[in-house]
Amino acid sequence: MSSPAERYVAARRRTAQASQFPALDEFALDLGFDLDDFQREACQALERGSGVLVCAPTGAGKTAVGEFAVHLALRGVPGQPAAADAPQPARRKCFYTTPIKALSNQKYHDLVDRYGVEQVGLLTGDNAINGDAPVVVMTTEVLRNMLYAGSATLEGLAYVVMDEVHYLADRFRGGVWEEVIIHLPASVTLVSLSATVSNAEEFADWLVTVRGETTVVVSEHRPVPLWQHMLVGKRMFDLFHDADAARKHDVHPELLRYTRDTVRRLELGEGRSAGPGSGRRGPRWRGPLRPDIVDRLDREGLLPAILFIFSRAGCAAAVQQCLAAGLRLTSAEERTEIRRVVESRVTAIPGEDLTVLGYWEWLDGLERGLAAHHAGMLPVFKEIVEELFVRGLVKAVFATETLALGINMPARCVVLERLVKFNGEAHVDLTPGEYTQLTGRAGRRGIDVEGHAVVVWSPETDPRHVAGLASTRTYPLRSSFRPSYNMAVNLVGTVGAEPARELLESSFAQFQADRSVVGLARQVQRNTETIDAYGAEAGCHHGDFEGYFALRVSIADRERAVARQGQQQRKAAAVASLERLRVGDVIRVPSGRRAGLAVVLDPAAGGFGEPRPLVLTQDRWAGRVSPGDFTSPAEVLARIRVPKHFNHRSPGARRDLAAEVSGTGLDRHAGRRGGRSRQDAGEDHAISQLRTELRRHPCHACPEREEHARWAERSRRLERDTEELRQRVAGRTGSLARTFDRIVALLTARGYLSAGGAVTDAGRMLGRIWTEADLLVAECLRRGVWDGLSPAELAAAVSVVVFEARRDVDERASLPRGPVAEAVDETLKLWGEIEADEAGRGLTVTREPDLGFAWPIYRWARGEALAMVLASGHQIEGEMPAGDFVRWARQVVDLLGQLADSGGASTELRATARQAISAVNRGVLAYHATA
Repeated sequence: MSSPAERYVAARRRTAQASQFPALDEFALDLGFDLDDFQREACQALERGSGVLVCAPTGAGKTAVGEFAVHLALRGVPGQPAAADAPQPARRKCFYTTPIKALSNQKYHDLVDRYGVEQVGLLTGDNAINGDAPVVVMTTEVLRNMLYAGSATLEGLAYVVMDEVHYLADRFRGGVWEEVIIHLPASVTLVSLSATVSNAEEFADWLVTVRGETTVVVSEHRPVPLWQHMLVGKRMFDLFHDADAARKHDVHPELLRYTRDTVRRLELGEGRSAGPGSGRRGPRWRGPLRPDIVDRLDREGLLPAILFIFSRAGCAAAVQQCLAAGLRLTSAEERTEIRRVVESRVTAIPGEDLTVLGYWEWLDGLERGLAAHHAGMLPVFKEIVEELFVRGLVKAVFATETLALGINMPARCVVLERLVKFNGEAHVDLTPGEYTQLTGRAGRRGIDVEGHAVVVWSPETDPRHVAGLASTRTYPLRSSFRPSYNMAVNLVGTVGAEPARELLESSFAQFQADRSVVGLARQVQRNTETIDAYGAEAGCHHGDFEGYFALRVSIADRERAVARQGQQQRKAAAVASLERLRVGDVIRVPSGRRAGLAVVLDPAAGGFGEPRPLVLTQDRWAGRVSPGDFTSPAEVLARIRVPKHFNHRSPGARRDLAAEVSGTGLDRHAGRRGGRSRQDAGEDHAISQLRTELRRHPCHACPEREEHARWAERSRRLERDTEELRQRVAGRTGSLARTFDRIVALLTARGYLSAGGAVTDAGRMLGRIWTEADLLVAECLRRGVWDGLSPAELAAAVSVVVFEARRDVDERASLPRGPVAEAVDETLKLWGEIEADEAGRGLTVTREPDLGFAWPIYRWARGEALAMVLASGHQIEGEMPAGDFVRWARQVVDLLGQLADSGGASTELRATARQAISAVNRGVLAYHATA
């Protein structure tokens, strides 16, 4: 406890700060808790008029700094507190931006609770509430669109809060954050809130260059301490013995000893069954069952908990497993309250749709305190789960990693079932940044004394790897910014072509590229100096050793070229010989695992690619061989009869035919042919001439010739590496500006920009299209591809430019016949033209239209039942999840809304787009649109 003197000094300090920062003092009085040091430091910088970048762990309270910016805007001009009889200072505006709509909705309700509904507005793709309020919560895309459109709403804007600003690393949407930061008026103070990143200073340096004074506040301190554990079978271990061990990444010795013993027992096969599937490596490890994990957490007082399972199906299965095990985590009073909340939120959803959505099973889980949370769920179901979890009514949530992105759902404990996740393309290990973000949910400020993170052990999980994840803070922010067609016409229209190039060069992406160029340029300089030193060592008093070494290099290059040529000729001869084979031909496979005699079962001639005949060897192996198995042309040594309907999968048939092959009496391994020809050895005329020149050179007689050659070889290799570095420097310097120039050239060729650099009517239309395939949409409008369609047909036709399947599907999705199929075919032709144009100019090509959502949205817009709609999705795993359907339907509605407002669309098309929006916004979509 502090002494009276220390308390007196602290009180004097607070009094001094209150007089220096009156707005912060007012703000802190209403909070109900004391600000942490990093929050106070950031707020003081804001009140001084500086922009701020705040980097702190999840749950540390970064949003308090953003809310202080709201307080400053509503308070009026900083540093000028109004006297009692003085007129109130003019209120200014604060925009609070978030990366996702759910977080915008959550922040809107938080600010309404504090400042009242009159003072706060909300603008997302779905909702527009009180947009002229002094404080408006919005998604970052909405603000970007305002800036390009020169919206009147920007008047009086004083502060912009960018929550979760580390989203600018997102490869799909990250560029929007940079566009906003670059284009905001200089008078606007920027408040950037980020997760802990390892290059905060670099990001801040860039913010200073584009926004002016910016104070960096970094806090690694978690307000609620986090304890790391591993669950090995039925035993729970601490990952670290103490805080000092955690800093050194020293795993708890008992945990290491126990996991090593467990792995050893598995390898020795203790307790292995002798039945099918038991292999040499012992029994398959079976970790603790999910119901047992939840029950264990409940008994140890670690609920509420979030259990991360990186699979939607896994989350749903986990809830079912817990229900089947009879788990019940709620009291009778809690079950009554859960049912009341749920029923009040789903009244607008038709009963038949609720049945299709699995409502009753979902409600049963909720009433027992169990729920799943993933992107495939209906949005309202997810919102209900979030509300019940925050209120402590739902005790265990099985979630995918999307829950960790911004939504405020803190828990007492977080469990990670695996440390590998599917990223859409492959299964990859969790990064330290992802691990930190997931486990950061553990520990509720003001409720829990400490948080707990549990990793479920398996034989593939090394505790030392987990310790590295838990102790590392390497989460660098990497820009994903790149110019787009929409951005190009908007920039050219706003500031002109040349200033637009300069703006792009001020992006964080170019800033990072230029910084890396500095290091590369230094390396080039060091290499050049080293090459000069090597050249001095390679000098020879007999003559020009550089010229002599060049001859040696030319000989080596020519020998390699001749060898490659011979290899290609041998391969071509092998391919030709395999193409001539017939059924029954006996050949010799000269090398490899299948070396020996073989009979041809299927020549597989014709078609595309190399011939790969199906053969049966003397050793009864049946399979296809390729030209790579033949170092010389395949020679037919004999012929035998192959039964007409020979089944190469039958062991008996293979045995009989292999015996016939052996019965030919041919030698299994014929003697190899003599040495290579002089031509193969590289003794061609050019090499002979070069060798003659080499022997005549004065340096050839130098007794230290080979020593000089070693130095010359080092110099040559370093020169080659240095040239690669120079190309990388050239590629990175001004790389964004070069891409921009190519985009401008393409847009000029297609009539979106004039030859003089002015934006045409088509360009102005393109500037109001906000979608990944912006140019393709603009071309469809210009060519009238979507004219004459019905509302349902239009919804289906435009869906192909916004939808993207989660998994690649080999076969093309079917389409409704007639106008929809014709419109989609025209769209695909236009895409082909654009793709060829982009590829020819060295630009990243526009993604190919995906037909997988056309049937579901077509049926929905025609009024068909939700069950029929979900069943018509082109999915690998069966029905389309309701959450995916709603998300993609919202994106179709968003694009239809853009068409309805587009000056480049015909009057008829705009009217049809509005009708299509009405047709889509029904049932679960109507609820989601108004919720």
